[in-house]
Amino acid sequence: DVLEFSYVGFIKTLVHIGDQTQINIQMIMANELDEVIVIGYGTTTRMQLTDNISKVDKAQIEEIPVPVVQGTLVGKMAGVQVTQTGGRVDSGFKIRVRGVSSVTGDQEPLYVVDGVPIIKLDQSTNASPINALIGLNPDDIASVEVLKDASSAAIYGARGTNGVVMITTKTGLEGDTKVSFRSAFGISEPANRLRYLNTEEYVELFTEAALNSGFTEDDAAFFFNLYAENENDWKNAEVDTDWQDIAFQTGSVTDIGFSVSGGTSKTKFFISTGYNRNEGILRGNDLERYNVRLNLDHLAKKWLLIGANSSLSKTRLSRLANDFDWATPLQSVAQMPFTKPYAEDGVTPNANTLYYNTLFQETNANHEANIWRALLKLYVELIFSERLRFRSELGYDYNNQVEEQFFGSQTSAGAGTNGYGTSLTIQNDKFVLNNFFTYDLSEETWNLNAVLGMSYEEDVLKRQFIEGQNFPSDDLRNLSSAGEITGRGTNETAFSFVSYFARASFDIKKRYLFKASVRVDGSSRFGENNRYGTFPAFSAGWMMSEEPWLKEKTSISILKLRANWGLTGNANIGNFTSQTNFVTNAYNRQPGFWIGTLGDPDLSWEETAQFNAGIDLGFFNNRLLTSVDYYNKNTQGVLLQDIIPATNGTNIIVRNAGNIKNEGIEFTLDSKNFTKEKFQWNTSFNIAYNKNEVISLTDGSDFVRNRNIFREGEAAASFYLIEYAGVDPDNGDALFYRNTQLEDGSIDRSTTNNYGEASRAILGNPFPDIIAGLTNTLYWKGFDLNFVFQGEWGAERYVGAGIYVSSNADFLDNQTFNQLQRWQAPGDITQVPQARLFGGNGVQDSSRYLENADFIRLRDLNLGFTFPEELTKKMKISRLRIFLAGLNLWTYTNYSGFDPESTADFFSGFIGVSGYDFFSPPPARTFTLGFNVDF
Repeated sequence: DVLEFSYVGFIKTLVHIGDQTQINIQMIMANELDEVIVIGYGTTTRMQLTDNISKVDKAQIEEIPVPVVQGTLVGKMAGVQVTQTGGRVDSGFKIRVRGVSSVTGDQEPLYVVDGVPIIKLDQSTNASPINALIGLNPDDIASVEVLKDASSAAIYGARGTNGVVMITTKTGLEGDTKVSFRSAFGISEPANRLRYLNTEEYVELFTEAALNSGFTEDDAAFFFNLYAENENDWKNAEVDTDWQDIAFQTGSVTDIGFSVSGGTSKTKFFISTGYNRNEGILRGNDLERYNVRLNLDHLAKKWLLIGANSSLSKTRLSRLANDFDWATPLQSVAQMPFTKPYAEDGVTPNANTLYYNTLFQETNANHEANIWRALLKLYVELIFSERLRFRSELGYDYNNQVEEQFFGSQTSAGAGTNGYGTSLTIQNDKFVLNNFFTYDLSEETWNLNAVLGMSYEEDVLKRQFIEGQNFPSDDLRNLSSAGEITGRGTNETAFSFVSYFARASFDIKKRYLFKASVRVDGSSRFGENNRYGTFPAFSAGWMMSEEPWLKEKTSISILKLRANWGLTGNANIGNFTSQTNFVTNAYNRQPGFWIGTLGDPDLSWEETAQFNAGIDLGFFNNRLLTSVDYYNKNTQGVLLQDIIPATNGTNIIVRNAGNIKNEGIEFTLDSKNFTKEKFQWNTSFNIAYNKNEVISLTDGSDFVRNRNIFREGEAAASFYLIEYAGVDPDNGDALFYRNTQLEDGSIDRSTTNNYGEASRAILGNPFPDIIAGLTNTLYWKGFDLNFVFQGEWGAERYVGAGIYVSSNADFLDNQTFNQLQRWQAPGDITQVPQARLFGGNGVQDSSRYLENADFIRLRDLNLGFTFPEELTKKMKISRLRIFLAGLNLWTYTNYSGFDPESTADFFSGFIGVSGYDFFSPPPARTFTLGFNVDF
């Protein structure tokens, strides 16, 4: 007699049939306050939320065809900076939630997949990180929530300071079985290329540089002839090689997926398979991944619910050397333009180049990684009553990585040893056991939800390494063929956590909201005097729009005030940092050992106290939704490497000895601009400001690492450099500000051409003050258009390659085009000093190579068309959509490097060397054509 129509995100509708033969239903979108939000050990709704949590749902994830999950989050969340290290297909991603809070500790958030904290430790052999989530299939993701404030993240205690990324995979829904198939194919190219000198320009500039340094034209010709095949190659520009064409290639993308889902009132299932092949924009770099997933939920008895979330992936990577290595393709841009990439046969790489010819890596070397990743969660839930439940979860994360390298006799690494090879095998097992009770009590005027439980985690890592040399042939690349095994080793490490947690949420008349939580974490990583830590959190909210005196205000649909405070920690301090460790070695075939690091029994986690206050506003039946949040995030006990007397056996000890503060404002605005039946347009905008400051350090002393400094009163990892003052218009000398302190305490701002007379000064920082994102979604007569802009302002980047390729012809490296603007005659006004070969004129580390990294980027654009239902019914399918997608389509920036976001991968995990760009490749600009079909 009655049909019930329901769909996720819409209000359930009941229709009395009677004698109707045709039923027309228009579903009404559910109130945004009823949206389900995943939190630690449970869920909540927007209405009940007193925390600051950002969410990206599956609709937004499915719109962006990228091979890794983090790529779908860019520009979507206020206060969450998502940055890809570079343009490699295996590149790691940096996620920074509300700034940086550590010096030597990890900056990445905790990743939790279906309730299980997963392994995120990078085990690359060449300092170029592999994305920790590379094995996850984005098409399997139902939602991603980021717990940003302490009130939401404190339930994860000692690991919540950097935020928590909650990843929830898809499950089946009750109803008919749904079969879905997707397929997409695309091409990729570098999002940016730089202009380097051609042969004619190179010869002109370097001949001039030689003459300015006292050489003759014959001397310059001698240098050129060292690498040219004949004089005509450079004299007549008969050879003009753009080495970017050698480094870059046109990449390709193949993405295929198949899923089946459905269920009954008792059993729900989701099964999927996926295949992704991504040939990168850098020569020799590609990814191939296979995925399979099974999620199952079954109500075995009225009182017993069981289920499993399981996935298995196999990822094969063809890898490249890190950005600092001459073997990486993009360092080819430093080669002379009149040198040929290949010998006369057009196949063999040319060995007579200024620097190592990276083409030998393609023909005479290989670097391959194979990664097996298995994620499993089994759970049993006992339903004692409608109010009380008990859930036990067993999680397992298995990461097996085999990374093999071979360098033949023609490569730089293997030339002197007649071939060189390595093999690294890693097995990382993580076990997680969660047991917790959930209690719900609802009365007419109040509601209570409580969680009480414990958790145990154990992480075991085993590594086996072997290397050999002297191979009989470059075609025999297995280490069993090596004539000499030059190194071998095995090691094992482990850590564990035992935790107890509780949380209670309470509301009165759905107007007055309260929440409190506490977690006690004990870990093997902490010092014996600080084995356990306690992390409480409190929050409250006032739903003013539910008050009778405001409910009649039809223009205001939501008005909620929120405030919270909590403690979180950062326990990524290393497994044995708190203990004195010994390093073993052999001398004259006799074993021995010495002190490696000195322990500190008082060593503990970095502790962050965070306060958050916010307001949520909705107008015109929630057509306009906005929220504003203020936060103050104070981290104490920051880990630092203190210098101690070497008489201790070592001169370094890690201690809790610092305080860093982040303070900021976040603003979001969501609007339904048009809601007509045939035309809809929705906009989502977010912007966040963050101020970072080092409050205190040990004894007030500066902590300096390379070009970065941690100083009280300044931003963390600020750039600490000699300040470049331009060019002396009289003689073309590079000038520097002295920046020395005078007797009266003032700073000497006079200039000098003697680099040694200048003092370093703080000249910027590598982290943006403002990040923003803008998403627009439009629907019209079956067409849909989605595009996302992202922007960052206030950060600087140090162009490390500048001292080589933007050095006014100081050495023989090819130069960026702007070096033609060098000083040439008295009176010239320019920022490029006179060209002097081997002259060292302004090529030292200085702010000459420090640049503003502000940018606005059209991150992605997706245009699709869903065929009319009348047509798809005749084809026996329920939905058919075709789409054209673009990624990294356009970037506006004044940054002179390849990309303002890309940073050197070999420093990616260490904040002490931040904002450093060294031949770091740009992201790929990708165009993809595909379709989705549901049966």
